[in-house]
Amino acid sequence: MPGPRTALYTGSFDPVTNGHVDVLVQGAALVDRIVIAIGVHPGKTPLFSADEKADLIRASLAMLSLPVKVEIVTFADLAVDAARRAGATIVLRGLRDATDFDYEMQMAGMNAAMAPEIRTIFLPASGPTRHISGTLVRQVAKMGGDVAPFVPAPVAAALKAKLA
Repeated sequence: MPGPRTALYTGSFDPVTNGHVDVLVQGAALVDRIVIAIGVHPGKTPLFSADEKADLIRASLAMLSLPVKVEIVTFADLAVDAARRAGATIVLRGLRDATDFDYEMQMAGMNAAMAPEIRTIFLPASGPTRHISGTLVRQVAKMGGDVAPFVPAPVAAALKAKLA
């Protein structure tokens, strides 16, 4: 009997957005366990630390009742290596538009060449989240705009506090 179906969901999550939550909710319908892997890249200066991101993800997911086990890890190497460590056979990726599709297809091809046992599943963004990106959320927040429509409530509060 096979073990639980595990998916890895990678991202910078700087900050976690309603788009990320949308992908998690969709992915939860497909697998038994999701490992959220926060990418940590030396040379990049994120707004939130990896620990802050993990806390914000936990706080954002606490408002949901996902029917799967969710774990949060960090990684600084290849996504396929993080997937192997997590015991994942699936990588979840959200798609907002054709630009995402082109990039994600290249990544899926590279990942498949390096780790043919790991499949990439693309999940289309739902209509209300299609326009949301972490980059745009950070820009709006830094300029004093209201990001509440784009991020979970704990994230909106954290952004406001961080940028005060």
